Amino acid sequence: MVELPTVTLPSGETVPQLGQGTWRMGESARVRKEEVAALRLGLDLGMTLIDTAEMYADGTAEEIVAEAIEGRRDEVFLVSKVLPEHSSRAGTIKACERSLKRLNTDRIDLYLLHWRGHPALAETLDAFLALQDAGLIRYFGVSNFDVDDMEELFALEGGEGCATNQVLYNLKRRGIEAGLLPWCRERSVSIMAYSPIEQGRLLRDPALTSIAARHHATQAQIALAWVLRHKDVMVIPKAKSEAHVRQNRAALDIKLTGEEHAELDRAFPPPASPIPLEML
Repeated sequence: MVELPTVTLPSGETVPQLGQGTWRMGESARVRKEEVAALRLGLDLGMTLIDTAEMYADGTAEEIVAEAIEGRRDEVFLVSKVLPEHSSRAGTIKACERSLKRLNTDRIDLYLLHWRGHPALAETLDAFLALQDAGLIRYFGVSNFDVDDMEELFALEGGEGCATNQVLYNLKRRGIEAGLLPWCRERSVSIMAYSPIEQGRLLRDPALTSIAARHHATQAQIALAWVLRHKDVMVIPKAKSEAHVRQNRAALDIKLTGEEHAELDRAFPPPASPIPLEML
């Protein structure tokens, strides 16, 4: 298995910086074999961080992950998420048990609250701690939490054990740079970036096109390389084909110059002050 650059979690454990997302997987039985093959190739290439959620295709994405990692579970750092409507204490535990069954595993490495919901955050945290004690999850974290949400979590007993905040981050969505990213860094909370190419909407940008031509790369690879410049940020692009997986992996080898970063800053200006967290 290929060794990739890693990000260190608060526990000291390291995980690959570049992983694999599964949003929109499992929505068509016709391409299931291709999706499984893509995830398996990703494992071969060292992208052993796999992110999924009970929400994705109503759990079918978790079943696809289970098929892809069969016989290789110990290689994988597995992430899944509980929906906010299930995030009461009892609901979180039941949701985790359902995910474990679909994933055909005895533990989830990192279990996240998908976004804020109506159940009190203290209930979800209590469930996470109980799941840790039972050995059903190894770490817990959150997704789509802004600074005020993180401060509320850290004010709760045990909340400082949050390992990760998974958020939207790409060239077009740079708001976390002015507030959330430094807040998390100060407290050793790792960031996991989803939708690094804005679901393809970035790919016609002239600046990306020009830089991609210089590197004999695709626009998507340049957008991904730009996020990967943060050596402490995990990135989880989705790829439904083996060719796309190889392209994502190759983005790690692209080194943008200072001038190219300046070009991208002109095309996609960084935030001048904190703005509310965006999510898809």
